Amino acid sequence: MTARSDIVTFGCRLNTYESEVMRARMDEAGLEGAIVFNTCAVTAEAQRQARQAIRRARRDNPEARIIVTGCAAQVDADSFARMPEVDLVLGNEEKLDAENYRLKPADFGVSAEEKVRVNDIMSVRETASHMIDGFTERTRAFVQVQNGCDHRCTFCIIPFGRGNSRSVPAGEVVGQIRRLVAGGYREVVLTGVDITSYGADLPGKPRLGTLVRRILKLVPELERLRLSSIDSIEADGDLMAAIAEEARLMPHFHLSLQAGDDMILKRMKRRHLRNHSIAFCEEVRRLRPDAVFGADLIAGFPTETDAMFENTLAIVDECGLTFLHVFPFSARPGTPAARMPQLPGPVVRERAARLRAAGERRLSAYLGAQVGVRHPVLVETGTMGRTPHYAPVSFEMPLDPGAIVEAEITAATPDHLEGRLAA
Repeated sequence: MTARSDIVTFGCRLNTYESEVMRARMDEAGLEGAIVFNTCAVTAEAQRQARQAIRRARRDNPEARIIVTGCAAQVDADSFARMPEVDLVLGNEEKLDAENYRLKPADFGVSAEEKVRVNDIMSVRETASHMIDGFTERTRAFVQVQNGCDHRCTFCIIPFGRGNSRSVPAGEVVGQIRRLVAGGYREVVLTGVDITSYGADLPGKPRLGTLVRRILKLVPELERLRLSSIDSIEADGDLMAAIAEEARLMPHFHLSLQAGDDMILKRMKRRHLRNHSIAFCEEVRRLRPDAVFGADLIAGFPTETDAMFENTLAIVDECGLTFLHVFPFSARPGTPAARMPQLPGPVVRERAARLRAAGERRLSAYLGAQVGVRHPVLVETGTMGRTPHYAPVSFEMPLDPGAIVEAEITAATPDHLEGRLAA
């Protein structure tokens, strides 16, 4: 075990961003010899994987101090505190404070109750812009613009891990991006829990589109701006205009769809219907013909019939989705969906497999159509990068990470492209 503390990150891009903030706070506090787990609560499987990793870390590092934080720790602090492998549990607000990493031997080895430092996340009213210089072993930077969620989808535990929606003022976001670009980053991803709700809590109630256009105007040296998952029903006029007019806004949009059947969407307490999703994709393609879409989809939501599932399966083609994140429904204790009539596990898994197969088919078709096309590719590692559409490209010869190179696509596999430097 090395003296420097390590961070193990699960889940979303916001967690990735916050892990870098935590790393800076841990260094500031002089924390040594600890392993910090930044957990995810989006599914029961994510929480199971975190517990498994914690137990493995204790076996491999018997002298390490193990600290658990993140959304799973926020919503289920006591269960992590009862794990004998765990020394300390920090909430999502506490994990960003250096004082919570200024630990003495007496801070560890206490009772389960004394291990917990988790506040009431619903009492948090602001989200600070945590300035960081860069990201460990990454060529794109994530910038948090928003945290929390005001919506209460029946399947989702995340608002109880993140609190209510709160936005980072635009000036702070622009300052953070300028700092990252000055440090050599050529692509920035705006991230949060529900970024299309951006600005509702700020003076003047600016929208996400306002923020996007302001960033691109005030940071002209930023070459690529990308959005994380968006809720299409909240897309504002400025955002649609930016999609149409701003070439530096990348044409890959990941949508929080969750389902393609209207009754299931209502039971999920979503704010859109299937036709809204289809119309949004059609309008974006009209504005930006090369746009591609990813989506989150849940398979086997309680009460989902065969016909309802077929509607979700059909929306993969009707929206023209390319990159799918498929989640077999996982009941989260404390959510309304956990009290609804559940489907048998084999049915849920079979439907998830069919959705994944549909996504793989569409991805393979999309990648196959790129052969012979040229793309500017952001190199992530020596031999792998991504197009503006987020398609992975592999190269035979090593290239400089962080470079943007003009690549000609020479071949396609089912899950990635192969390319060479264009002549």
